[in-house]
Amino acid sequence: MSANLSIKTPWVSEADYLAAELTATVRHEYIDGMVYAMAGASRNHEKIVGNVFGELRNALKDQSCVPYSSNLKIKVGSQFFYPDAMVVCNETAQHDYYTEAPTLIVEVLSKSSRRMDETTKRLAYQSLPSLREYILIEQDFVDVEVCRKRTGWVSEHYFWGDEVSFEAVGLSVAVAEIYRWVDNDEVRGWVAG
Repeated sequence: MSANLSIKTPWVSEADYLAAELTATVRHEYIDGMVYAMAGASRNHEKIVGNVFGELRNALKDQSCVPYSSNLKIKVGSQFFYPDAMVVCNETAQHDYYTEAPTLIVEVLSKSSRRMDETTKRLAYQSLPSLREYILIEQDFVDVEVCRKRTGWVSEHYFWGDEVSFEAVGLSVAVAEIYRWVDNDEVRGWVAG
């Protein structure tokens, strides 16, 4: 659920933001003192997030890395974001409601979230010393983009029939599994073909 609405509030302190999020009925992201309400997610978005989280959970259940779904925040400087999924490994400083040390981050793109996920969040996330991979997944067509620190954050794209390697956690997943149950024109074409 990374889609942000254009609803802004006056400047809010980080402490006030964190306190308000504990009782908020709608989640908000925080960027340099401004608070942005988050929109709801589509069925396809939730299917992709569930599929990726399920693969991560199954692969990591006997390891020290922990997968999280979209309710734990990431703190980057004076910003807080809710990624769609992430993995945290060997974190030393722990906070109950956010992390500052993700190893892998997944965002599912939509028309309303694309700009934020591909610009503001990408730059913020890639500044984190712990981050090894940033994964962007399209929901309206089949495309999984993986950006790795070891390659200078150069994008690699994976499509139907490919296996995606999440190197940071030693996991390979078929693109078809990421898009299981997703209903869009491209997936329908591949399944029918």
